[in-house]
Amino acid sequence: MPELPEVETVRRGLDGLIVGRVVRSVSVRDSPKSFPNAQADVDQFFIGAEIIAVRRRAKVLLVDLSTDYTLVIHLKMTGQLVYRGEQVFGAGHPNDSLIGELPDNSTRVMIEFMDNSWLHFNDQRKFGWIRLMPTIEVPNIDFMQRVGPEPLEADFTPEEFAARFIRRARTNIKAALLDQTVVAGVGNIYADESLWGARISPKRLVAEVTPGEFTTLYTELRSVMNLAIEKGGSTDKNYVNAEGKRGSYMDFARVFRREGEACPRCGATIEKIKWAGRGTHLCPNCQK
Repeated sequence: MPELPEVETVRRGLDGLIVGRVVRSVSVRDSPKSFPNAQADVDQFFIGAEIIAVRRRAKVLLVDLSTDYTLVIHLKMTGQLVYRGEQVFGAGHPNDSLIGELPDNSTRVMIEFMDNSWLHFNDQRKFGWIRLMPTIEVPNIDFMQRVGPEPLEADFTPEEFAARFIRRARTNIKAALLDQTVVAGVGNIYADESLWGARISPKRLVAEVTPGEFTTLYTELRSVMNLAIEKGGSTDKNYVNAEGKRGSYMDFARVFRREGEACPRCGATIEKIKWAGRGTHLCPNCQK
């Protein structure tokens, strides 16, 4: 599943390409669950609407329309959004649909704009979805009510970050970091990277992490996420962004997918274990 930097990369790419475009038509292929919207709402509030903004909340994309409706988009595990017009943009699950001829067997929804450009929603496993709803109702979605604060917001302080973990005192720190109700948008890659940066073992209980360590973890998490956004995310196969570049964060990863290699800080051998239900990368020396 894409993490916050990957979804932010999608948001930035689409924001520069589809804002201002007007919807001519929408086609749903082979998967009604991918676009579970009443035809009357689509005809009244989507067809003919202008795209006015592309936003993000945690790992969810929000495409605001001139009709005061919003497309709420969740890519889930294998979702992709591919724009084809004068420019080409593709982001999401790394497979050939991002760069191949479309529509293909994974294409679920096709949105055509008045200028003859297209936005394709591809999803091999059909878990992702695009929902059309009044913009005013978006904050009331159950997910939006439960999700934690954005870790990269300017007004999100180290003190607030540490306070979010208090109710998870008996949980290991990695599981708590992955909990979207604690902090929004942190996935496996950036949890491993930030814990390594802070020299904190993923196995430690939240109650054992000191205030100073939480401050360091806060700084490391924001640092790796900002670097990942700068590098276009970590999708390192068949990825094309608005500038035709591939996501390259994995070139800069310190521990993730580095098992068997030397720790760049102390030289010990990086290990991969199963922890918090996920493959977890760590340095056994730096993160005791």
